[in-house]
Amino acid sequence: MARSCEICGKGFSMGNSVTIRGKQKYLGGVGTKITGITRRKFKPNLQRLKVTLASGATATRLVCTQCIRSGAVTKLVRHKPFRLPSVEKSKPIAEEAVPAGPRARP
Repeated sequence: MARSCEICGKGFSMGNSVTIRGKQKYLGGVGTKITGITRRKFKPNLQRLKVTLASGATATRLVCTQCIRSGAVTKLVRHKPFRLPSVEKSKPIAEEAVPAGPRARP
């Protein structure tokens, strides 16, 4: 079963797993040695996600995290985010002139 992103098609890529032993020279050792190289797979970080399609329908898709973060998919919104009710601001009441200090009093 091929597991790849259903949006961008990203699948696994191959690489090497390198096994190293020894202490590095700058840490006081005689240097590191490679003791083995084996092949390995680098797998994409796939998430099963409910997505809103362009037609407005929802579907579950296997999507990589790069597509989620870049905004290539629209996540299904189950609940609208909470918002405070808007309150209309009334006009400020004209303030009376207040004396500015002890000398200003009659």
